[in-house]
Amino acid sequence: MMGRVATDSSTPGNASSDSADRPRRARRTRMTGAERRQQLLEIGRTLFAAKGFEGTSVEEIAAKAGVSKPVVYEHFGGKEGLYAVVVDREMRQLLSMVTSSLTAGHPRELCEQAAFALLDYIEEYTDGFRILVRDSPIPQSTGSFASLISDIATQVEDILGREFKARGFDPKLAPLYAQALVGMVALTGQWWLDARRPKKAEVAAHLVNLAWHGLDGLEPKPRLIGHRKS
Repeated sequence: MMGRVATDSSTPGNASSDSADRPRRARRTRMTGAERRQQLLEIGRTLFAAKGFEGTSVEEIAAKAGVSKPVVYEHFGGKEGLYAVVVDREMRQLLSMVTSSLTAGHPRELCEQAAFALLDYIEEYTDGFRILVRDSPIPQSTGSFASLISDIATQVEDILGREFKARGFDPKLAPLYAQALVGMVALTGQWWLDARRPKKAEVAAHLVNLAWHGLDGLEPKPRLIGHRKS
C-alpha cells in the first residue's frame, strides 16, 4: 500500500511558511500633506542655496525627497512656486529677527542690536541668506533683498530722526543716514558670510564703532573739500 507523499514545508507551495521565513519589510510611514510640503521646502532651500535657482531642477528636488515630479507640482505648481515660498519665508524670518531685536533705549545699543540681529541670521540661517543675496529670477510678493533692507532702514530712520532733532540736525536727512547705516551692516554681512573671521561679536563691535563714532562727530552741515561741488 502506497503511503501519502509528505509535503515539504519548505517548498514554494507552502505560502504561510514561506511568508513566515521571509524577512519582514519595514513599513514606510506615509507623510501628511503638511509634512511633505515642509520636506520639499527644506530640500529646495538647501539646493537653491548651493546651486541657485537656475542650477536646481524639479527632478533633483523630487529625487532628494523620494517622490515623483508631479508631487512637487501638486504642492507648489513648479520650481518657481517653491522658490517663491522659500524666499518669502527667509525674508520674513530676517525682518522679524531685526525688528524684534530693537528694544534698547540708547541709540548706540540699538545699533549693536541691529548688527547682531543680521549676523545672528547669517549664522543660524546661512542657506537662507545665500538665497536672499542672490538676484531673484522671479518676482517676489515680499520684494527683493534690497527692498527688505529698505524696510529695516525705515524702522531705523525713526530712531535717527529723533536723535537728529534733539541734536539740532535736519531730521529730513534721517532716511539717507538710515539707508547708509543698514546698507553698511548688510554688505559687511555678505562678506562675513564666507569669511567668518573675526568672530561675530567683534564684527558687531567694529561696525558699531564706525557707525557710532562717525555719527558722534557728525557735522550739522557737512562740506566737500574737493573741487567738485555738484
